[in-house]
Amino acid sequence: MVTFKQPRKRARSRKLRKIYVKLPGNKVTLHYRKRKPSHVKCANCKKPLKGTLRELPSVMKNLPKTYKKPSRPYGGYLCSNCTRELIKAKFRR
Repeated sequence: MVTFKQPRKRARSRKLRKIYVKLPGNKVTLHYRKRKPSHVKCANCKKPLKGTLRELPSVMKNLPKTYKKPSRPYGGYLCSNCTRELIKAKFRR
């Protein structure tokens, strides 16, 4: 059976996520970490975008630009299907 102490006041809300960490000697403790932000969504169809990271802004600012969004046109703004349809529509005009 795993028993835990009362968490600190700042950890009592659901703002932080609980992570059970197994330590040497078969002891299990509870750690609290920040939650990740929600997925980036397509501006047109609202599906989660592929190829974009789901990290905190403090982590994202230290990453290179190529890690943050796809290098195609409208990358990080529209999904590949919506981009394809938009380019077809522009070409037909």
